[in-house]
Amino acid sequence: MTPSIPGRPDPGEYPSYSQIYIDCVKGADICAALSQQLESTLALLSRIDDTVAGTFVYAPDKWTIKQVVGHIIDTERIFGYRALRLARNDSTPLPGFDQDNYVSFAASNGRSLASLLDEFSYVRQGTIALFRTMPADAWPRRGSANDHSVTVRGIAFQTGGHEAHHTRILRERYLPEVKS
Repeated sequence: MTPSIPGRPDPGEYPSYSQIYIDCVKGADICAALSQQLESTLALLSRIDDTVAGTFVYAPDKWTIKQVVGHIIDTERIFGYRALRLARNDSTPLPGFDQDNYVSFAASNGRSLASLLDEFSYVRQGTIALFRTMPADAWPRRGSANDHSVTVRGIAFQTGGHEAHHTRILRERYLPEVKS
């Protein structure tokens, strides 16, 4: 199947607070962007010491590197579920989620960084497969997620942008301080 390239979402296809995420995604081919992110994120994080990844925080009350990776995984799963529901023309309003609660109960610090990166890879590959096989007429389908009007295309770009946003924070605030 030849993937449909949906183009970039317009404002109104995602919550306004997600503009910071949308701006992190380059180009109009979300599947290519997600694939490139997978490679670069694994290369970036796989060199970090496991103990450091589960203990280092750049400021009080911030997440560890493992917790950030767990958060990226959980959020990508939720975004993928939302996109699937909308793509299949399910108009049931979808709830938000408490990211801090998810991080607290994920127990990411008790896992190896390698296992988290493996899981991220599997989840990302599933996300790419979902979007790569998305029918062209599904991209503009609209629904409600977290009390905001969204489209499948908007969610797809939120997915890539959310990961890019957190990866940028890891590069800027964690990795300059962390010695591999």
